[in-house]
Amino acid sequence: MNAPTSAKVLAPTVKLLINGQMVESKTTQWRDVVNPATQEVLARVPFATPDEVNAAVANAKQAFKTWKKTPIGARARIFLKLQQLIRENMKELAALLTAEQGKTLPDAEGDVFRGLEVVEHAASIGNLQLGELANNVANGVDTYTLNQPLGVCAGITPFNFPAMIPLWMFPMAIATGNTFILKPSEQDPIVTMRLAELALEAGVPPGVLNVIHGGEDVVNAICDHPDIKAISFVGSTKVGTHVYNRASLNGKRVQCMMGAKNHAIVMPDANKEQSLNALLGAAFGAAGQRCMAVSVAVLVGEARNWIPDLVAKSKTLKVNGGTEPGTDVGPLVSCAALSRVEGLIERGLADGATLELDGRKPEVAGYAKGNFVGPTIFSGVKPGMSIYEQEVFGPVLCLVAAEDIDQAIEFINANPNGNGTAIFTQSGAAARKFQEEIDVGQVGINVPIPVPVPLFSFTGSRASKLGDLGPYGKQVVMFYTQTKTITARWFDDSTTSHGVNTTISLK
Repeated sequence: MNAPTSAKVLAPTVKLLINGQMVESKTTQWRDVVNPATQEVLARVPFATPDEVNAAVANAKQAFKTWKKTPIGARARIFLKLQQLIRENMKELAALLTAEQGKTLPDAEGDVFRGLEVVEHAASIGNLQLGELANNVANGVDTYTLNQPLGVCAGITPFNFPAMIPLWMFPMAIATGNTFILKPSEQDPIVTMRLAELALEAGVPPGVLNVIHGGEDVVNAICDHPDIKAISFVGSTKVGTHVYNRASLNGKRVQCMMGAKNHAIVMPDANKEQSLNALLGAAFGAAGQRCMAVSVAVLVGEARNWIPDLVAKSKTLKVNGGTEPGTDVGPLVSCAALSRVEGLIERGLADGATLELDGRKPEVAGYAKGNFVGPTIFSGVKPGMSIYEQEVFGPVLCLVAAEDIDQAIEFINANPNGNGTAIFTQSGAAARKFQEEIDVGQVGINVPIPVPVPLFSFTGSRASKLGDLGPYGKQVVMFYTQTKTITARWFDDSTTSHGVNTTISLK
């Protein structure tokens, strides 16, 4: 992207990627991409027209005819090249991400790196897309399976991980032989487009990866288009439920990773310093704008006495622009996000929670217009309070007290969400009890954000997920492929015919 422009100069436009070309949209509807720390307009993103969406899908459908026949080794080598290009451009990618999303530069690099891990995994597609064979299942009969690509697939990604989540999606879809339509968040598409450029440089053929931008109309067009066979979505519960229902009714495969309310149990035997550090990093990192953020800590027994330590340690965290060295908490992504988080803090007070630490309106030198909220802690939080029932998506930590581990587990299991949870303890018995009895898809034991490496798959559950299969890992290979089962018998000239057989047997 070009450098940010002043208000007197028209900002550069974000392009569409259609059939291997960066295309200027003909739309009349645009949105500004804004630096959340300064309110500077970085670029303008188009809301693609119906004709542009249709063109992207048509080119993807055409490209699929040859891409599905591309040897597995050739597909894998593209992703070997892409991971190299991402590593070489890591600093640039992080800088773009920080400018448009607000994360600190180290956290932005982490965002890119976690996506890079999936790109590396996609390069192993030869081992992941294997079928099965049973020899001589009946007289001279073999049965085997082929895991074949579906066709045109699509991904809809959120603002909070504009590098990682696109990299969760298109590499695995393309590596398995599909072509792809990516719709990144309209709030921060710049780093996503840079990744798309690197994918083209790595050798992704024209039409195999296409990128379109837009809002609700484009999302609905993806859900409705008859040539799109599968959709992967990460974002809010409201939008994810809409996507799942609408796309499923149109006969598509759909996986939706949605909202969360992640709890961490802190046992009194936990290593205090390590647990507090991990808890606050998971609660306030990325300004709380993670679907796997720990937003509720359940303090068991004597751990309830650690609240002053939590508050004191939180006060040492530095709130600043994401490019400033030593920053712990950057800005929220938008003015609307800032207003929403501040409103929920007000409602927390009105509902009767105790505000142990108020992070509203921090003074951030040089960033008077930034969307900043500092670390905020409530105690005495109970079900029914807005700050507990809603996903705040800001740097707000709710504290709940429990008498013992049974009460803590019961409390967490009563929450409808099931993205992630964690326990901090030095007791193997407590950890085992927790992992067996907790009804949440991803469990951390002394690990606050238990997002698995790509050898496994993201396995959020209950209200946090719609669809049977998760993104990346072994599950997503199943999601992006259709199993075809072949039963074969070959006869030689010496085979004796026994006449017509009208039974179902293969004997």
